[in-house]
Amino acid sequence: MGQCYARNVHGVDADDGGVGATTITVSAAGGPEDAASVGGGGGRGGGRRSARPSPAGTPRGGRAGAGATPARSSAAGSPWAPGLPDGIAPSPATSVSTPRRFFRRPFPPPSPAKHIKASLARRLGHRSPASASQVPMPPVEVPIQEHGAGGAGGGAGQRELDKSFGYDRQFAAKYELGKEVGRGHFGHTCLVRARKGDMRGQVLAVKVISKAKMTTAISIEDVRREVKILKALSGHSNLVKFYDACEDALNVYIIMELCEGGELLDRILSRGGRYNEGDAKIIVEQILKVVAFCHLQGVVHRDLKPENFLFSTREEHSPMKIIDFGLSDFIRPDERLNDIVGSAYYVAPEVLHRPFWARTESGIFRSVLRADPNFEDSPWQSVSPEAKDFVKRLLNKDYRKRMTAAQALSHPWLRDEQQQIPLDMLVFKLVKAYLVSTPLKRAALKALSRAITQDELIYIRAQYNLLEPNSADGRICIDNFRMALLQNCTDAMKESRTLEILHALEPLAYRRMDFEEFRAATISPYQLEAVPRWEEIASTAFGYFEQEGNRAITIEELAQEMNLSAAAYSVVRDWIRPSDGKLSFLGYTKFLHGLTMRSGNARRHH
Repeated sequence: MGQCYARNVHGVDADDGGVGATTITVSAAGGPEDAASVGGGGGRGGGRRSARPSPAGTPRGGRAGAGATPARSSAAGSPWAPGLPDGIAPSPATSVSTPRRFFRRPFPPPSPAKHIKASLARRLGHRSPASASQVPMPPVEVPIQEHGAGGAGGGAGQRELDKSFGYDRQFAAKYELGKEVGRGHFGHTCLVRARKGDMRGQVLAVKVISKAKMTTAISIEDVRREVKILKALSGHSNLVKFYDACEDALNVYIIMELCEGGELLDRILSRGGRYNEGDAKIIVEQILKVVAFCHLQGVVHRDLKPENFLFSTREEHSPMKIIDFGLSDFIRPDERLNDIVGSAYYVAPEVLHRPFWARTESGIFRSVLRADPNFEDSPWQSVSPEAKDFVKRLLNKDYRKRMTAAQALSHPWLRDEQQQIPLDMLVFKLVKAYLVSTPLKRAALKALSRAITQDELIYIRAQYNLLEPNSADGRICIDNFRMALLQNCTDAMKESRTLEILHALEPLAYRRMDFEEFRAATISPYQLEAVPRWEEIASTAFGYFEQEGNRAITIEELAQEMNLSAAAYSVVRDWIRPSDGKLSFLGYTKFLHGLTMRSGNARRHH
């Protein structure tokens, strides 16, 4: 899955809640083999954060660089001696990594996934994928000034960056450092054993980030924010557990639970890149649940990909944990992040509409922006129509039409009456917009909501039930929205100021909303436009609108309804029927969509 929030939008996460997708190819079953990488992520800045050790036990990627870690025990027979821990086999994969995240940083070699490479080669005219990276690198980032000081250059008149994080400085006293098990661009992951406290003797993972590589105020803030997010998020079974953060003069240490089952990418490769639909559902459901949880809390991961999901154990159906929040950020409900971040093979198209990188990985980017997924080639002929529709609706290039994680969990391919659909922040946003809409717009939405089937109402009904309507009259008010958020609240939700959206729902403090009105408030014309029967839905909805809501309207009134200037009058004129001055079918559908959301509230970081 790749919902890409960059301080941007959802390329692997989406500011409006939409989900970008990493496709797990589904076809005939293949037997899984155990993967082997260990740890909670191996460093910032890209590549595989839990890179695999070589068979000899020497980590790939060379020396640790300027930052050194405390000395390791090397007693004979100890699990802390060089080599893999007992019970952990070498990885079945033969290559090192997928492309490095492009947060103003260069890319390493392309992905080892054969099906991805083959697809890329076809799109590039059978040229080697490696050739795509042999282009000029992005310009070097200029360090931003912090409190009026210069960057990390150390030149005249510049102040040194403050690399003191305020974390515990007793790492060596509290933990016994073991062997390295993973390496990334800005750090590495090691085994660690707790020396004292309730976890004494327990084996964990520690992510070691070198302070020497924190050369800008941005890189320091990235580390600080990663720890803050890990501390704030809690309570989900598919989220890696955070235990502690320490520092010394050389490094920052992030202590997390140890995941011994290896990366999702390893398991995909061990199956030859193929999952049957039943096994794929198990994987995708776990990804969507933890993404939906993070988005509700106001946290966007921004680098969702198979390498960032680890299995807890080596068992075939071990639960997965999402790791590496190094590019994550907090986001308020009405905010759009607007930086480029993520990994080339998993980036969403809307991220690439801001080309900060010359021609780097240009072939990949062209495919993301222009090429449509091919559902005619193998293995798609043997895939169910529901699975195809699921993937298509996650790969929609228009993020407004893309399903949110919570909506995806209610899709017919994944739908399970025994599983509760999580609360979705999109519902709060849509109700907020509805409460400030005009009577004409409400009538148009009401007509649209009446045109959808009961099957298409499952998601909306589930969200309404999560708000726990009044048992006497079945209605909801602002208290229902407030309690629903508080029941799911973590410190992350407070940090992201998610609760502030309740201020916009203040009109519901003085009146109640029944399900019929809630249905009209939470219907999304953009998302309905992505379903195969959109034309039928729109035609039926227009029939209801003609009966109950359509009225004569002037060009000036319609432009005012849609907050358009006089320059748009010539366009709006075509939406009104000359015969009676009412909205035509074209005008009704255009009116439903309203203004583009691309001009919304964006936060830029330069």
